[in-house]
Amino acid sequence: MFENLSSKLDRAFKTLKGQGRITDINVAATVKEIRKVLIDSDVNFRVAKSVTENILKEALGQEVLIAVKPGELLTKIVYDELTKLMGSAKADMNLRGDPAIILMSGLQGSGKTTFTGKLGAMLKKQGKQVLLVACDVYRPAAIEQLKVVGAQAGVDVFSFPESKNPIEIALKGIEYARQNNKKVVIVDTAGRLAVDEAMMLEIENIKKAINPSETLFVVDAMTGQDAVNTAKTFNERIDFDGVILTKLDGDSRGGAALSIRAVVEKPIKFIGTSEKLDGVDIFYPDRMAQRILGMGDVISLVERAQQVFDEEEARRINQKIRKNKFDFDDFLSQIQQIQKMGNFKDVIGMIPGVNKMMKDVEIDDNAFKPIIAMIQSMTPKERANPDLIIGNRRKRIATGSGKNIQEVNSLMKQFDEMRKMMKKMSGMQGKVPNFMK
Repeated sequence: MFENLSSKLDRAFKTLKGQGRITDINVAATVKEIRKVLIDSDVNFRVAKSVTENILKEALGQEVLIAVKPGELLTKIVYDELTKLMGSAKADMNLRGDPAIILMSGLQGSGKTTFTGKLGAMLKKQGKQVLLVACDVYRPAAIEQLKVVGAQAGVDVFSFPESKNPIEIALKGIEYARQNNKKVVIVDTAGRLAVDEAMMLEIENIKKAINPSETLFVVDAMTGQDAVNTAKTFNERIDFDGVILTKLDGDSRGGAALSIRAVVEKPIKFIGTSEKLDGVDIFYPDRMAQRILGMGDVISLVERAQQVFDEEEARRINQKIRKNKFDFDDFLSQIQQIQKMGNFKDVIGMIPGVNKMMKDVEIDDNAFKPIIAMIQSMTPKERANPDLIIGNRRKRIATGSGKNIQEVNSLMKQFDEMRKMMKKMSGMQGKVPNFMK
């Protein structure tokens, strides 16, 4: 996420490296480079111009302290401007009403139906009774897709096959929600391959009929400036409350995220970070600015970890490490919990400084698969007693996992070194964090 933008901004800041102070000349050169980077990253030209003018004005008015390098000062100024550009603070959803009604809108292919399920899963985790309503009567299998996503999320889906009128279906779905004590209704509407009058008129009429408490516009971040232009058109017609940026994990430029708030004047509320059901994050402008500038995002990392790591399990693992009893069952459990946190490169990118260190390193999300295959090829007794795994046992594990003996030997060596390190840390600190930490 934002790798290209981050690395280019880092190079722009190096213009000030070695400079003792900020001057009109050196800061102007840096700001000019920042503007070029933003435009190359698909940020709207007017937005890029306005932001860099603010950066220049702010930088020239700053006194550089002896303890602060000019490059560091400019990074702070850029961070403040990026945060302001993306909305300053997170925007909450309006869930007032009985039931609260959320209307989903967007083009076909933007990930709207999938995100409807993700949003339902998120709200369910918050303890809300949620109903998804299938109002896309045009796209083949759209209703079935919503049912599949709803089942994965553990959320009920309402459909009404007797009607092809999305307004009628939406109203019946809301009535069904009232009768069945559902507190939040998410209405999934039809998308089109392009903005057209029939589509806009239909979504306008649906909004008038159901009077939602929250109208969200879902847009594919990978479409760049087209995302901004489409959002502008939708906003003029249905005056939505917030934006959802999907497929941000595949967007190398990131210009839509930086431009859309300034152009449309509506907040980004959520971002899609992976195809998985839990691949959704609340959008925090300040945290996103930190990640763009390579500062990491420790708060989001901790929040993700808290969602998947069990405190009692962590305590149990901690005790086993102290006794040097950490085994392959524990190792497998920790790996599976890490996988639940989402895209691995995205997760480690939240650690300050790691983005720069790993910028040229390809991290495969399937990297854990060979390790899992080897562990699962062990017998329960072997997993509980790693010291038993010698000679023919290693050959059998290699055959069972489709790996070679060298890979099994490498795993055993790394596991043994990790256990020694954990034991050493336990002796030094008295308390060892779990594997994720």
